[in-house]
Amino acid sequence: MRLVYQYLTFSALVCLGTSSTVLPLVEDISSVNLESWKRATAQAPKGYAPGSVDCPSTRPSIRVANGLSDQEKSWLEKRRGNTIAPMRELLTRLNITGFDAGKYIDEHRDNMTTIPNIAIAFSGGGYRAMTNGGGGLAAFDSRTPNSTNTGQIGGLLQSATYIAGLSGGGWLVGSVYSNNFTSVQSIVNQNNHGDLWQLGNSILEGPATGGIQLLSTAEYYNNLYKTVISKQDAGFNFNVSLTDYWGRALSFQLVNVSEGGPGYTFSSIQDDNDFKNGNVPMPILVADERAPGEVIVSLNTTVFEFNPWEMGSFDPTLYGFAPLKYIGSNFTRGQLPNNQGCISGFDNVGFIMGTSSSLFNQAILQLDSFSGVPDLVKNALKGVLDGLGADSNDIADYTPNPFYHFHNSTNPSAQAERLTLVDGGEDLQNLPLNPLIQPVRNVDVIFAVDSSADTVPPTESAQNWPNGTALVATYERSTNASMQNGTAFPSIPDQNTFVNLGLNNRPTFFGCNASNLTGPAPLIVYLPNSPYVYNSNTSTLQMDYNNTERNAMIQNGYNVVTQGNGTRDAQWPTCVGCAILSRSFNRTGATVPDVCQQCFKKYCWDGTVNSTKPAPYFPQMILKEIKVKSGVDRFAPSFLGIALAIAASGFLMI
Repeated sequence: MRLVYQYLTFSALVCLGTSSTVLPLVEDISSVNLESWKRATAQAPKGYAPGSVDCPSTRPSIRVANGLSDQEKSWLEKRRGNTIAPMRELLTRLNITGFDAGKYIDEHRDNMTTIPNIAIAFSGGGYRAMTNGGGGLAAFDSRTPNSTNTGQIGGLLQSATYIAGLSGGGWLVGSVYSNNFTSVQSIVNQNNHGDLWQLGNSILEGPATGGIQLLSTAEYYNNLYKTVISKQDAGFNFNVSLTDYWGRALSFQLVNVSEGGPGYTFSSIQDDNDFKNGNVPMPILVADERAPGEVIVSLNTTVFEFNPWEMGSFDPTLYGFAPLKYIGSNFTRGQLPNNQGCISGFDNVGFIMGTSSSLFNQAILQLDSFSGVPDLVKNALKGVLDGLGADSNDIADYTPNPFYHFHNSTNPSAQAERLTLVDGGEDLQNLPLNPLIQPVRNVDVIFAVDSSADTVPPTESAQNWPNGTALVATYERSTNASMQNGTAFPSIPDQNTFVNLGLNNRPTFFGCNASNLTGPAPLIVYLPNSPYVYNSNTSTLQMDYNNTERNAMIQNGYNVVTQGNGTRDAQWPTCVGCAILSRSFNRTGATVPDVCQQCFKKYCWDGTVNSTKPAPYFPQMILKEIKVKSGVDRFAPSFLGIALAIAASGFLMI
C-alpha cells in the first residue's frame, strides 16, 4: 500500500522568538528525502514470537570479550574511512583560526589511527531525554537544513563512529535506526495521527487512529496482548515480563510501520545497506543486569550493551558477548549443543528499547485505571506479576539465559536459566558511556547530551535538571579496580561543584590533559540540558506531549548543543572542532592552535572543587522563550500512580 505523508513546516507549529535560535526546517516537501522512509525487512520468523530458523554454517556461540567482534572490526574498516570526508568538511567550516584543518586531515588520512574517532551519547530521562536529545541529534546532523551554516555543527553525526543511548535516549537512537536512520527533521515534518513521535496520546491510551495506525483503543490493547502472548505460547519456554508489553507499546510510537512492526528486530540493522557499508555510525543501547529483588549500584553492576551484532558486556563479571540474532537459542557453556536448533526473533526492536527503559514498566501497571482495557489484558498483566513477583516489575526477562554456565566463577547469572536486565540508568550511570570508553574502541571524544533529572525532591532547586550525577557514577566506577577492566575515565568533581561552578548549565570538557589520565580515556564534552528557549525540565514520567510541546523540546535541545547557534558564545563551533582534534593533536605531536588553547582554557574543567552546599538552582531562560500549551494535564492521575510506584523503588533521577 502506498502511504502518503503530509509534511508541515515546523515553523507553522511553533511560534519562535528570533531567527538566530530557530531549528532550521524544511519548507517544501520537494526537499524532503522520502527515501529515508523506506522500510527495513522484518526478520523475525513468526512476528513477535521467536521461532526456529536454519542455523548458519558456523553455529553461533558466545565469544570471550577480549576484543571487538569480527563483524565490528570489518565494519570499522569501512566506517572510519567514510568519516574522513564529512569530518574534513566539518572541521574546515568550524573556522579554527591559524590552522588548516583540511590540510591536516589530508596529511593523516592514510593513517586512521591519527584521525579523530568520535562518539555521541544520549542520556535517559523518558520523553524529555528523547526530545531534548533529538534536538541535539538534529544539530549534529548535516541533513537538517541550514545545520551546516555559520555557527552550526551539522556534520558531526556523519563524522561519528558510534552513537549510544539508554532509556529515553535509547528510544531516540532505536527509533532513528529502526526507521532506516531517518532524521529528526523528517520526523517533525510529518504529523499525521499514527506517525512517528505522535505523543499527543499517552502510550497508555494508544495511538490515535490514522496514518499507518489503524487500530482503535480497544484493538490496540488486544494487539498488545495477542502479540506478547504469542511469545509465551511459541513452544520454547520463553517467559513474558512487563517489558514485553512496554516494548510493544513503545513500538507504536517509535517504529513507523503498521502495529509497531512486531517482526522488526534490532539485529536486522546489520543488514541495512547504509549501515552495512559503513555510511552511518554504529548504534548501541545500554541496560543493567539485576537479579529480581536485588539492589544495584554503579560499582557492582554488569553493564550490558546491545549493538546490531551482539549483546553482552566487556565487564570482568561477564566478559562475553552473544550473537544478538540468535539469543533465543539454548546456549550452554558458550556453545549451542548439537541437539539444539537456532532460534531468532527474540531481539524485537521494541523489546530491546524496552529493556533499556524497563523502569517505565510501571506505566503498564496503570492500565488497570483506564477504561476500555479488556479484561484479558488486565488478567495477563496480573499473571505476569503473580509469576515473577512484585519485586520484578522492572525486569526484562531473557529466558533462556544466553550466558548459562558461561564464566561460572565470575558471571553472577551463570547458574540461572533466566537472565534479568533492567533500565540502563538504574545504576546512576544515566549516560551510556561504558561501551564508549572501552580501550578496544579507541574513542577520542564523546559528546554527551545529558537530559537527566538529578534535581528531584526534597531538593529546594527546580526539578528535573542534570547536575553531573551520571558522570560522577561512571568516574567512580572507573576507580574500582574490580570492575573497570582497563577502562579509564577523566576525573569528575562532585555534584555540588557542578552546580557551584555552573558546570550543569553550560558545556564543559573533562579530560583535556591526556597526560594526567591513568589510561587512554576520551575527552568528554558534557552538554547538560538547560533552558535556552523552553523549560525542558519536564517530568520523566510525562507520558504525552502535543506536537508544539514536543517541537519546543526538540528546539531547546538544538540550542543546548549549539549554545543558541553560537549566540551564547560565538567561538563555540570552533571549540567543538578543537575538542574533536584534541587527542589527534596528542598523537601526531601537532602544535595546538592558539584559538584551541583559548577554547580549552574556557571550557576545560581545571580541577577546581567547591563542595559546599549550593544555593537553590533556578536556571534562567537564556534566549527568548517559546510559549506553548502543555499536553500534560489530561493524564495527571496516571503520572501520580507511576510516580508513587517508581519512587517506592528509589529510581526517580533518570
